[in-house]
Amino acid sequence: MMKSQVSSWRILLWLACVLLPAALLLGSGSHAETDQEATPLVLVLEVDGPIGPATAQYLLRGMEEGDERGAAAVVIEMDTPGGLVSSTRDIINAILASPVPVATYVSPRGARAASAGTYIMYASHVAAMAPGTTMGAATPVQMGGMAQGSPFPTLEDEDAENDAAEEGEAPEPVDAGTLKAVEDAVAYMKALAELRGRNAEWAEAAVRDAATVTSSEAVEDNIADFLAGNVAELVETMDGREVTMGDDRTMTIETRNAEIEQSPPDWRDELLALITNPNIAFIFMMIGIYGLIFELSNPGALVPGTLGAISLLIGLYALNLLPVNYAGLALLLLGVGLMAAEAFAPSFGVLGLGGLAAFALGATILFDADVPGFTISYWTIAGTTAVTGVVMILLLGYVVRAHHRPVVSGEHNVIGKMGVVESWSGTRGRIVVQGEYWNAAGPSGLRPGQSVRVTAISGLLLTVEPAEISSDTVTPQPGESG
Repeated sequence: MMKSQVSSWRILLWLACVLLPAALLLGSGSHAETDQEATPLVLVLEVDGPIGPATAQYLLRGMEEGDERGAAAVVIEMDTPGGLVSSTRDIINAILASPVPVATYVSPRGARAASAGTYIMYASHVAAMAPGTTMGAATPVQMGGMAQGSPFPTLEDEDAENDAAEEGEAPEPVDAGTLKAVEDAVAYMKALAELRGRNAEWAEAAVRDAATVTSSEAVEDNIADFLAGNVAELVETMDGREVTMGDDRTMTIETRNAEIEQSPPDWRDELLALITNPNIAFIFMMIGIYGLIFELSNPGALVPGTLGAISLLIGLYALNLLPVNYAGLALLLLGVGLMAAEAFAPSFGVLGLGGLAAFALGATILFDADVPGFTISYWTIAGTTAVTGVVMILLLGYVVRAHHRPVVSGEHNVIGKMGVVESWSGTRGRIVVQGEYWNAAGPSGLRPGQSVRVTAISGLLLTVEPAEISSDTVTPQPGESG
């Protein structure tokens, strides 16, 4: 009986020695997890410049990262003059579907959320502004080479049309494409306003009249939610706010004592931003075109053709993402084609000058000038046009010099030259002219070694006649020049 009790105590002691450290370890791990869960994470994405494909890719990846890391919120710190409609809609769709609350913050002081930025502000779960910032001017522009039409109608324009109708005057017609674009934008903004409970009347005015408000006016008129001096104040202020997520569930933002982490663009975003810069895309395209022209004019060079093909593909990829005016692109390609024609079929400047003019005009209107941040610099246009002009002048000078240079090869260079009979029979034989053997026809009686003069050529047959050579003239021998 005693042995059984001793064995039981030993077993219990052994179990205590094994299980107690394990319990302490699990308890400390659970406590660490509790501490970790008690510190929410807020990711901050920064947008400083026009909204384009690179910006959209960066923001979408940032929102995905916030979801994967279980962030309490994602903050988009914004200062933008506007951007592309397609990129803006991609960002808004991602915000509306995001499982993590998204707060858009216009910052720093003096920043703005114009055009595309206003749409993103209205789509966000939380819209905040730093003091001294502005937002608005959300009138859309048509892009991609479509007809611009008349300016979008404003409320004043509609009043003027109503007054004209009352006075019996016919109102001025409004472009149908313009009306369609503005009405679509108005409906889009009003839908976002209703979704977030913001001022729908001002949203319509921002589209129709390009209305703009300051940060204090925005908060007072229910356009923005509140003012914040910095990101830390924003995170503290939005703690406890209830927002509606994409699946219609209500969620309370919990950002008290949150860890604020900056999430800068990675190398992919930087690379896309570089090649979608209109100036860089234009230069890539020109390098590609000239590389291919050089390869075609000098077959087998390989390096120009390879670099040209790569550059051209990069340029065309960027053009596919940018608001291209197709009339400008056509003029640009026409100009390059005319200058290439000057190289292969010299016209002494007519084709070259015409191509240069078409090139400069096409480059000027290649991108839509109404989209902020997506136009070609006039310095880039001037530089590329000047380089192209210099190349054309050098090429034209080479063509002129080649035109006035005496013929040194070919059929016509043989006529009038002296030769030596190598063998002759009847009226046919072989002669040597300038170190080359030719079949020849001429009078009978010619003998080997006799000097002859070429009078005509027909295909590969020369017509010759006897020639008298002065005593100081050296008779050409086979294999030597005459």
